[in-house]
Amino acid sequence: MADFMIVITTTDTPDAARSLSRSAVEKGLAASGQVTGPVETTYRHLGEVSEGTEWQITFRTAADRREALEGHIVAEHPYDSPEVIAFGIDAGRAEYLEWITRATH
Repeated sequence: MADFMIVITTTDTPDAARSLSRSAVEKGLAASGQVTGPVETTYRHLGEVSEGTEWQITFRTAADRREALEGHIVAEHPYDSPEVIAFGIDAGRAEYLEWITRATH
């Protein structure tokens, strides 16, 4: 497993996205959280195809903080069952990766 992770979720409002991003960084669960949006989403839920507008949050974190970050996202998220996906950072500048470590420990 990679030492550093990207973790992504989406919310239904820019305020919810900013709040979730800030709270994760304040708690040291993520080094940063970038809010992007609006994005148009098409999805299937409860057997129906729907469309909506969301804001995506992209977090950078240390791998050993991923589980705690996921728990925070789920606990603070406005959705009942939010998307939380993660993937490893395979490469990056050493100074940048060291910053992620300092910001999350």
